[in-house]
Amino acid sequence: MIRGLDHVVHCVRDLEAAGATYQRLGFQVGVVNRHPWGTWNRVVQIPGFFIELLSVGESDKIVPPQPRHVSFGAYNRDWALRNGEGLSCLVLETDNARTAAQGFRASAVGDYEPFHFSRQGRRPDGSAVTVAFTLAFAADTGSPDVCFFVCEQHFPENFWNPAFQVHPNGATAVRGIVLVADNPSDHHGFLGSFSGRREMHATSLGIVITTARGEIAVMEPAVFANVFGFPPPASRGGMRLAAIRLGVADLAQARAALGRSGVAVGRDRLAVPPAHAHGAALIFEAE
Repeated sequence: MIRGLDHVVHCVRDLEAAGATYQRLGFQVGVVNRHPWGTWNRVVQIPGFFIELLSVGESDKIVPPQPRHVSFGAYNRDWALRNGEGLSCLVLETDNARTAAQGFRASAVGDYEPFHFSRQGRRPDGSAVTVAFTLAFAADTGSPDVCFFVCEQHFPENFWNPAFQVHPNGATAVRGIVLVADNPSDHHGFLGSFSGRREMHATSLGIVITTARGEIAVMEPAVFANVFGFPPPASRGGMRLAAIRLGVADLAQARAALGRSGVAVGRDRLAVPPAHAHGAALIFEAE
């Protein structure tokens, strides 16, 4: 199974401030959700994909990791202590997280137990619904600053809502995720096992894997800076998540919504640099 992009985690210090930033950038941002393990989030939905703004809200509830069990709260807490703000997790979709976990174990890219949880959500009319997820984790041991996992949604009809996916900036689709690494080709094997797609395209810009929804690209830091006009975040080694690529119906509409957000203008794209988006680069491209 070739897995598509499901969501990314954008780790921030101040969830309210990050939500306000995304609203200024022309996104509709969901309400605060609280996880029982101490992290809080707000969600930006785009058809088939979402950005999870995440902060540590109750540090006393975070549990330490155990053998073969990932602590999502501890990972993001420690990630923020090392890196400040930015994109911490890359998540792909799956229709069976337990089968995915078995596949990761067989491919030697992850030996973790699946993690299941549920929480209450709200419809636009305020009525309560249950959303539930099972996660299966993988690890590129040379990339300590990216958490990789796949997500199975058990009640997708309670999570996805077209009313939440209409944004003043005109964002209509995810086009891809950009990572940076000193040697992009070193990570092709892991990304192939993680995404379920072994084929890649190698170009002068790096490597690209086409998933069932959007692309995963890995560029050298200097190439990223040349393409987008600003440097990527620094990495302690291996890969580091640097940018989200979003498709918009009208670049002029997106430009108007972005306002004075330090946008770097390209011929076919607009790019909000990390300094203006809590450590993440947001790239808007014409559909």
